[in-house]
Amino acid sequence: MNIHGFNIKGSLDKETRCTHYHGPTDRIAIKFYCCQEYYPCYKCHEEYGCGKKEVWPKEKFDHKAILCGSCGKELSIGDYLKSGYACPSCQAAFNPGCALHYELYFEK
Repeated sequence: MNIHGFNIKGSLDKETRCTHYHGPTDRIAIKFYCCQEYYPCYKCHEEYGCGKKEVWPKEKFDHKAILCGSCGKELSIGDYLKSGYACPSCQAAFNPGCALHYELYFEK
């Protein structure tokens, strides 16, 4: 699905929600390091992705890899991690539960 000019694989709505995570604050997509494609979540990547499970290395946290589904702002990983679970551009709330899956996306 094309959202804010980005192809989001597995997305069901214009704010990047998917069948796995579709609550009111589930509005980010993550560009996976292994394939450089955006997905709403790790489960969508498992279903529609490249088949690899590479995470973003710490030295690349300055790369833009998070898309706010509300306004379309592309955030660096570092900016996302410092965001306090809200988009720094439009202030739309992000799901704080995403932190439970940190190790599936980012190097510790």
